[in-house]
Amino acid sequence: MRFTLKTLRVFLRRNISEAAVSNTMAEEDPTKKRPLIEDTQIIDAKKQKVEVDRIKRKKVALLMCYSGLGYLGMQRNPGTKTIEEDLMKALLKSSLITEEAYITPQQVMFQRAARTDKGVSAARQVVSLKLPEKSKVEEINEHLPEQIRVLGLKRVTKNFNSKSSCDARTYSYMLPTFAFTPSGQAVDETFRISPEIMEKVRETMKLFEGTHNFHNFTSRRKPLDPSNNRYIMSFEAEEPFVSGELEMVVLKVKGQSFMLHQIRKMVGLAVAVVSGLAPAETVSRAWRTAERLDIPVAPGAGLVLEEIHYDRYNQKFGKDGIHECLDWHEYDEDVAKFKKKFIHPAIVETETKEKSMLNWLVTLPLHSYDVRENHVNDTAPTEQEEDGIQAGDD
Repeated sequence: MRFTLKTLRVFLRRNISEAAVSNTMAEEDPTKKRPLIEDTQIIDAKKQKVEVDRIKRKKVALLMCYSGLGYLGMQRNPGTKTIEEDLMKALLKSSLITEEAYITPQQVMFQRAARTDKGVSAARQVVSLKLPEKSKVEEINEHLPEQIRVLGLKRVTKNFNSKSSCDARTYSYMLPTFAFTPSGQAVDETFRISPEIMEKVRETMKLFEGTHNFHNFTSRRKPLDPSNNRYIMSFEAEEPFVSGELEMVVLKVKGQSFMLHQIRKMVGLAVAVVSGLAPAETVSRAWRTAERLDIPVAPGAGLVLEEIHYDRYNQKFGKDGIHECLDWHEYDEDVAKFKKKFIHPAIVETETKEKSMLNWLVTLPLHSYDVRENHVNDTAPTEQEEDGIQAGDD
């Protein structure tokens, strides 16, 4: 059927008239369905959602650093103050994620490389997620507190996962050198470590390197569980330095993965060996025996996630012309400044105020460093504490 201009006008008048009559009848007869005023709002909302969905998003890796002081860890936990919660709020406020993604981060494939526990800091944490193509770190940092910074953003492959794609993790543990005061001597906070004791520290740490059964360095793992075998690539000590009135030293450990409390127990036993409270053979005995040894857990305040390593990923995709290497060396200076301003002072302040290391040292002579007579209180980790292959000391 073909319409002339005249017939088209008649047709439109007739339909408009019928619609008006229909609306009038609906007002007079409540049983008749009436068009909802909200229909236009729903349509507008749907249009906005379509527009949001049309934004091109790419998988990226974010390099973060943060001081854990005052936070209950990295991982989001409803009703608590966490690093992840503040990050997601910043992404929402900067319009880089939607309300739906804020509530359900899986929508943007959010993943953290490692968990960190209450008060634990990170110098180079990595998270992966999908963000709009032209996202900038400045947009995110604008809505973050000073003690949390996003330093870098790099495009990664669509299947990249910050947790499962990494090869290894490096943690550091910062502690006052008075922790290595020889047994029998009074612990003095003005203690300055001698070159001889420092050499013994390094020798003791070397004992942990290699692949070993770490069932004695975590919570309630069966001795023959294959997942107890962990590869420690290096365990080293940096040169001591003075901060305030305390002399501090940073111990660094690199491994493929870590179990709950593993690093803090390694530090605890190393301190006991160096100070003369436990024989050096206790380290190798811990690998061999199926029995549970009494090994102390060092305080958590000094623990820092230093770096996430992606060697295999970099070899495969780092030079393909599309993606960048995830070594982040270009941010080393920024990381060093952040650690000096936020992370190290927080550790020193915590020790100065709470004296966690000093109080812990008092308990060291109470440990037997031998087979436990009763270890019923060695409780199993919760789901939040344990994280599969990379539970980490978080």
